[in-house]
Amino acid sequence: MRLSTRGRYGTRALVDIALHYDGTPIPLRDVAARQEISVQYLEQLVSPLVKAGILNSVRGAAGGVRLARPPGEIKLSQVIGILEGSIAPAKCVDDPKACSRSDFCVTRDVWAQMKEAAAKVLESITLQDLVERQKEKGKASTPMYSI
Repeated sequence: MRLSTRGRYGTRALVDIALHYDGTPIPLRDVAARQEISVQYLEQLVSPLVKAGILNSVRGAAGGVRLARPPGEIKLSQVIGILEGSIAPAKCVDDPKACSRSDFCVTRDVWAQMKEAAAKVLESITLQDLVERQKEKGKASTPMYSI
């Protein structure tokens, strides 16, 4: 399985929004600048997340986007599912009729195991988990000075 920029950038943007989670809308241009993603591309990523109820969009001068639920309630599996679709490494895993060999193909079994393992990892991680990891990485990158 290889994530596209939709999955990678969309997840980065959501972590950024979750880091600033306080109920107030965050302008997309701010997220785009911090994450080095074009505003136009970010708008394309935000649209399905709004439709799916992950984000709320607020119009106007003080508008932007905000999480529709607390970051601890948003699983990475939901985000990737919205932005990427199926995480199956081969089409036959989701659609056995895609290949006439599906019923007796041992490699299909391996591809199914891969999908299951990836799904388990993605299901076990929330945006809050990623926020906490990001904060820890931020601490680790801060130089320590001693006199």
